[in-house]
Amino acid sequence: MYTVTRYPHGAFCWADLSTHGGSAAVDFYSQLMGWQAETKDSGFGMNYSMLRQDGQTIAGLAWLPPEMSEIPSAWYNYVNVDEVDVLMPTVTEGGGQIIEPPFDVPDGARIALIRDPEGAALCLFQARGNIGAGLVNTPGALCWNELWTADLQASKTFYSALLGWTFEADPDVPTYTTILNRGRRNGGILAMGEEMAAETQPTWVPHFSVADIEAAARRVAELGGTLQVGPRDDANANRWLLFGDLQGARCYLLQLDRPDPWLEHAT
Repeated sequence: MYTVTRYPHGAFCWADLSTHGGSAAVDFYSQLMGWQAETKDSGFGMNYSMLRQDGQTIAGLAWLPPEMSEIPSAWYNYVNVDEVDVLMPTVTEGGGQIIEPPFDVPDGARIALIRDPEGAALCLFQARGNIGAGLVNTPGALCWNELWTADLQASKTFYSALLGWTFEADPDVPTYTTILNRGRRNGGILAMGEEMAAETQPTWVPHFSVADIEAAARRVAELGGTLQVGPRDDANANRWLLFGDLQGARCYLLQLDRPDPWLEHAT
């Protein structure tokens, strides 16, 4: 079990689902992942469910109100940063958009929602008491974050300037690039082909670890979710699947062959 007490600048630290499913979405993920949910008023006109496992926070679930029906249900990915406000000029200078300027949240963080030049949404998270997920790279926990983009070079240029990321091409999968943050693997970028790009908006998608991908695939189907891809093997002997939940939000599940340890002294 890899617990975390702090994240370095540029590291993914949290994911939450904005959903129109409310309690049905909470039930779906609780049964699929074994998470325990605590739901309360977020202070922003909607309920927010904190999802936990083994006493640690794992992810969150925001209950979208009826008046926000135009917003599709989707997972949002968060990157820890030292100072969120100072990054706003870099976002716009790099061709991105500020969707929600920096604001404080009651549980101890400062957050901004941005879009990169290709249109993928990402949250920047400055910890102020709340670090985000307390558990990573463990069955049930966040273990990877992936960008789908139609312009790989534009995405690399933007995120390198904004967050200091470097990149490593995958020799076995020409369409895939690994994101490195201070030399540590920090996610990936899938360069969409023409057919996928014509049907899919650029987006960030989280991966949660599971102990048994075949059992997870069966459970997704039993709960009414939709298997979109997989289960499949990747080049690193991991097994993965992509699914849509009851409201259509997409998420990966990943059975890790060798989970990356989380070494506090290396961050």
